Amino acid sequence: MNDSPLPPSDDDSDTEITTDEPAAVRKDSLVQLTFAEARVLGCLLEKEATTPDYYPLTLNQLFAACNQSSNREPVTDLGTDEVEEAMEGLRYKHLGILVRQAGARVAKNKHTIEQIFPYLTEGERSLICVLLLRGQQTVGELRQRTERMHHFSSIESTEATLQRLCDYDPHPLIRLIPAGGGRRVPTYVHLFCGEPDTSAFSAAIPPASSRSESVASPSWREEMEQQLNELREEIATLRSEVQSLKDELGA
Repeated sequence: MNDSPLPPSDDDSDTEITTDEPAAVRKDSLVQLTFAEARVLGCLLEKEATTPDYYPLTLNQLFAACNQSSNREPVTDLGTDEVEEAMEGLRYKHLGILVRQAGARVAKNKHTIEQIFPYLTEGERSLICVLLLRGQQTVGELRQRTERMHHFSSIESTEATLQRLCDYDPHPLIRLIPAGGGRRVPTYVHLFCGEPDTSAFSAAIPPASSRSESVASPSWREEMEQQLNELREEIATLRSEVQSLKDELGA
């Protein structure tokens, strides 16, 4: 499904107009998302932080973000209808809205995580984002993979931020999976899709032989691979933006 055009606006300003406005919600239990909804929310958080000039996202941009091959585990092949349905689910759960910007012909998609979690810090949001996009990870992996969104000065500061999310009031947002049962180091998972099945993690043994090795600074090869992935992501975003402009112009 392509982005739906909107009637032109008489307002020439850059004012953002929401087409549906969620109220602030505080729930006694954590909102539960489908896998697709979690992927969409993670993409919106990521693009807001890393490519703010292209945020909010059109449906085509969101579709490309969900299915990009870099910084995603697992890599998916969601259809545009699945992405649109997932976004509708986020809107229903007060985690997203559809907006239009003055002069734009298509609606755009925006997360509203601050409506339910108004006190999340930048670091906390970046960790949630990467956990939504890449699943179970060690503290070292999380520190490295959030670098473009937030700089953690040390492993200890990363762990402290993760602990705040584990202790989040009124309900935890993530869970620490202790070492053991085939796991050589502790890992973290988000709880937006429910409690994790820890038995499923037993076969996933990190290659590091110790915790100190698992949280060490990435090698030059890993840094180069990360930079290459970032360039691929930027190219995919630019291609998506060009396609969106063509759609708006009716090309």
